[in-house]
Amino acid sequence: MPAMKNLTDQVIVITGASSGIGAATALACAQAGMNLVLNARRADRLQQVAGAAGRFGRSAEIVVGDVAEPGLSRRLLDAAVTRFGRFDVVFANAGYGFRKPAHRLEMAELRAIFEVNFFAACDLLMEAARRLIAERRPGHLLMCSSAVAKFTMREFGAYSATKAAQNHFCRAMRMELRPLGIEVSSVHPVTTLTEFDEVGARYPGASRPRWLGRTRPGWLVQRPQKVADAVVRCLRRPRAEVWTSSAVRLLTGLMTAFPSLMDLVGSRPR
Repeated sequence: MPAMKNLTDQVIVITGASSGIGAATALACAQAGMNLVLNARRADRLQQVAGAAGRFGRSAEIVVGDVAEPGLSRRLLDAAVTRFGRFDVVFANAGYGFRKPAHRLEMAELRAIFEVNFFAACDLLMEAARRLIAERRPGHLLMCSSAVAKFTMREFGAYSATKAAQNHFCRAMRMELRPLGIEVSSVHPVTTLTEFDEVGARYPGASRPRWLGRTRPGWLVQRPQKVADAVVRCLRRPRAEVWTSSAVRLLTGLMTAFPSLMDLVGSRPR
């Protein structure tokens, strides 16, 4: 087994860092000794995360903006270089989802969710990869995908499609870049206790999940800190995919091997 990487003084760029998995990952990385470049649309929340990171003795640069904004990827990486002289890790974490039957989707809605979840994430990792290659430096690029990258459920077609696209893009990048010393990983959380469900339920025309306000099985629900800790472990010992539930990972394998099982599980109203 290869030795664990030392993360002290490395620099990580994180999108969607104002709450949930992004904020938890920022603090876990700060605790591991990393400096931060944080992005989201809410400046006040980013300031809170940066302040919390400061309690671990680490520095944080804030870049406010929408990941779909043209040129934001360059701004983020430029900010890392200006403040810290470089970046070592990039975590494309920003994204959103909603419940809506596929036949009721407007093309504008489908394009919009792909713009944020997929195209913006690809743009950031591509820009980071080009810079690392040009400078002949190692690095680690990650996207926050999902367990539903491997299967889907009714009314989650748009969201699942973006996550599956992320997964495949990361695997291709990993095969291409690993010989150059650049690691690429996709992160596959299960249901995480964040703002995700509530935000998605407020999406115009979206279905409200039946689970909101109710207790779900513990093995299907995790806290953001569990995902963050798994990301840090991956940074220390890189691997292709980061899973936070062995049970769900096994279930996804079974559903891939037996599509009728996916129909049975995914078609149940939720």
